[in-house]
Amino acid sequence: MRSAESSENGPVVTDHADVSELRAALRDAEHARDLAQRRLAELEEANEELNQFASIVSHDLREPLRVVSGVAELFESRYAGDLDDSAERLLGALTRSTERMSALLDGLLAYSRVGSGGEERRAIDVNVLLAEVLEQLGSQIADSGGAVVADTLPTVEGDWVQLAQLFQNLIGNALKFRGTEPPRVEVRGREEGGMWHFSVADNGIGIDTRNADRVFEMFQRLHTRDAYPGTGVGLAIVKKIVNRHGGRIWVQAREPRGTIVHFTLADEPETA
Repeated sequence: MRSAESSENGPVVTDHADVSELRAALRDAEHARDLAQRRLAELEEANEELNQFASIVSHDLREPLRVVSGVAELFESRYAGDLDDSAERLLGALTRSTERMSALLDGLLAYSRVGSGGEERRAIDVNVLLAEVLEQLGSQIADSGGAVVADTLPTVEGDWVQLAQLFQNLIGNALKFRGTEPPRVEVRGREEGGMWHFSVADNGIGIDTRNADRVFEMFQRLHTRDAYPGTGVGLAIVKKIVNRHGGRIWVQAREPRGTIVHFTLADEPETA
């Protein structure tokens, strides 16, 4: 059904079916907006609950850990030299277990804090940020006999502390999982498709592509703790930081050996 409306240029024919469709589309859009707002509120509430849970668990578990660790230290100092080999091994296992549990709690708290807001986003010269990260990793780089090189990197919008943690975890992993040759880490960044695309490449032991997704899961380890120490939380934190900055992360095998970790960051903070 059509109706005529007057205008300066003469009558305008309006299709009531088109108007009805437009109204329906507007209702659908409003419904989708309301649904998105509710989901956002639910996610923020769930994130806050996760932060509170992590803090409570960490506090409640640290106290008995401190007691166990203190008793072990007291026992070792009081009976040093009087224990047989079996008792020494058991005491050593107890000490290592408490240290590992403490490290896991630290990792859990660090992971939960990534989603707790962090610093206000601002323009960050990644060259300056990387220089600070390399200074903090100085002893690890020197001990490994390795080198970290980088192209001229862009300025991005982000959280300084979290992006520093991102690069520190990735470069630290590249130095740790090294092969027989001195480690060499190459950092690159460029604009690509409206995003900032970074890569951290190494010449280390590499990764089986079948495990490419597993490495970003909490507490997932592809090697024994004796071979490579760690908690299996670092890359999960890295992924969460990248997600908070509106990007994604993935790994690629490097030829002839090594690994390349790629990640993107949103060009504008609103995108995140």
